[in-house]
Amino acid sequence: MSIPQSGGGPIKRFEQLAEFLASGCKPKSEWRIGTEHEKFGFLTDSHLPLPYDGPRSIKALMEGLRDRFGWREVLEQGRIIGLTRGGASVSLEPGGQFELSGAMMDSIHQTDAETRAHLAEVAEVAGPMGVGFMGLGAAPVWSHEQMPMMPKGRYRLMTDYMGRVGTHGTQMMYRTCTVQVNLDFVSESDMVQKMRVALALQPVATALFASSPFFEGRVNGHKSWRSRIWRGLDDARTGMLPWVFEPGFGFEAWANYVLDVPMYFVYRDGRYINALGQSFRDFLKGELSALPGQTPTLSDWADHLTTVFPEVRMKRYIEMRGADCGDVAHLAALPAFWVGLIYDQSALDAAWDLAKGWDAETREALRVGASVAALQATVGKIRMRELAGEVLAISEAGLKVRARAGNGMTSEAPYLDVLKDHVATGRVQADDMLASYHGDWGGDLDRIFADRSF
Repeated sequence: MSIPQSGGGPIKRFEQLAEFLASGCKPKSEWRIGTEHEKFGFLTDSHLPLPYDGPRSIKALMEGLRDRFGWREVLEQGRIIGLTRGGASVSLEPGGQFELSGAMMDSIHQTDAETRAHLAEVAEVAGPMGVGFMGLGAAPVWSHEQMPMMPKGRYRLMTDYMGRVGTHGTQMMYRTCTVQVNLDFVSESDMVQKMRVALALQPVATALFASSPFFEGRVNGHKSWRSRIWRGLDDARTGMLPWVFEPGFGFEAWANYVLDVPMYFVYRDGRYINALGQSFRDFLKGELSALPGQTPTLSDWADHLTTVFPEVRMKRYIEMRGADCGDVAHLAALPAFWVGLIYDQSALDAAWDLAKGWDAETREALRVGASVAALQATVGKIRMRELAGEVLAISEAGLKVRARAGNGMTSEAPYLDVLKDHVATGRVQADDMLASYHGDWGGDLDRIFADRSF
């Protein structure tokens, strides 16, 4: 979940909303890679989730990172809720999931180094406290009642609202983790092609990265329970967005979509003001009941853009949101997968040729199939395992054309090796965990904490 955004001053013209999005256009020489990942913290002796306060806590961990490694604290109402350093930040999801939002990097080599350095810093502080972290798409054993709530006003507002508009909203907030990548576009037409490719092929990422076959101590019947949760959250702000594939899609269409998503809040003077269910269109007219007579700023618009949660999200860049969190190799593989597909024009065109014939029903069926069966999914004549192999070949070719050397490699393509292994075997992380659960673990799901720790 995002921290308060800085977007700009008063909105005086409707056109500013789309212009704000268009301001993200960059020449290809300035395209960068921003990787984010969330992880579950737990007490190594009891395996309970990490609380906010106390000697073994989120707060203590953040203070340790601040004091030992030069991070600057971010406070809300006097309580530490985040850290910043350089272009990177550390923030908290509602249930204490610990998120690194990495700096904008030039290559996957740099992204991988940043991730590994972050995990090493976290381990240095957390280890002596008896705190561990693991990368999974959903918390395997904890109940909702066991989860702490982080002291962020945004989350207090969202928790009640999520319980009223869907069936799985609070599960998403408190008990899921993802890895995602944020990527750039050069123009509106480039954005449109990338959005369409990203939405159509997001189920392939869901399948390849599926790592959440357990929930509340049981096998849940899905390889990616996290993906299942997103299908029962809030139809007004989630989904595969079939209208993106219609003629006329662009920055203005996205602005109109977000305008019609009910508001959560307005951030003023360090406080989140309840605007649940109210209209940003009314806000533009000075008719928001939460702030009568006031009109929004571009910072308010930037905040509101963070409250839509489709499988792919556009702000002033594009966010790929379909993957479960995983181990360290998968944290680098996710940005490599998407960079290869959409940062080389030939690869982007090939990806679109692969998916452009699918209708909305096919794309949604692939989304459901990926959640349930990962690489074993079949939709009509489409076999997910075969499709994933084709998509990976396109991505690998795109990375080889980029030819970004580093870390002893001539390109970024080797970061895809873990995904190529999945296609070769037909098994993803979830399949391996299920095999362990029914095999060596003897049905003891407590074994997952040691097995899946960073």
